Amino acid sequence: MSTQQQVTASDAIRVLELMDLTSLNEEDTPQSIVAMLDSIDARIALPAAVCVYPQFVGVCKTELAARGWHSVKVATVTNFPCGKQPLEQVLAQTQRAIDEGADEIDLVMPYNQVVAGDPDTPWQYVHSSKKVCGMSAKLKVIIETGVLEKPELIAQASDIAILAGADFIKTSTGKVPVNATLAAARVMIERIKINGKPVGFKASGGVKTVAQGLPYLTLAADIMGADWVSPSQFRFGASSLLTDVKRVVAQG
Repeated sequence: MSTQQQVTASDAIRVLELMDLTSLNEEDTPQSIVAMLDSIDARIALPAAVCVYPQFVGVCKTELAARGWHSVKVATVTNFPCGKQPLEQVLAQTQRAIDEGADEIDLVMPYNQVVAGDPDTPWQYVHSSKKVCGMSAKLKVIIETGVLEKPELIAQASDIAILAGADFIKTSTGKVPVNATLAAARVMIERIKINGKPVGFKASGGVKTVAQGLPYLTLAADIMGADWVSPSQFRFGASSLLTDVKRVVAQG
């Protein structure tokens, strides 16, 4: 979308319902996480999930239950943001997060190993994390497309994650200079289609306005079909996007 005038309130609500409202800041506190939840206006719509550091999973579960927002999932991150933690530490963190009620685990694949020509290590991280998740939590695998950069590496990382058991593949941590792009999204969604497995897609980092989000929806619908674009298979990871959603809705 090239102009704000092309964006409607219904567009904004649709984007919100696909959003993982995210706060992954070093200065986060229980109070700041509650403030993020306070920024949600249920009269407009609820996001698909909130995504926070592991130590705030319990806070989110308690607060969401108190508000009656039972549809909102709680996601957290592991091996974040650099993808270099020991596997045993990642798996222990995953289990703790699930024990505290996490519905979704956003795992950073050891993406530098893909660049180095080692597909086995990333596969093991994804496969082992999925075994811990079992049926208790969805596993969303961050491949860090801005570092992989080349379409062939993005495709390879997507394939590794999909074949190792990922429930979603996700573009980015939001902590590197280049995060979600339409070009990377196209490669990833095409790999989902080619592999033929029930895997979702998450665009994370850099989608700050409803207008920036809509082309991703169009792209996904073109490749996978309009019915595929739902919270169970498509997400935006965003922190500031909610502000623009509210602005668009207020404008009608």
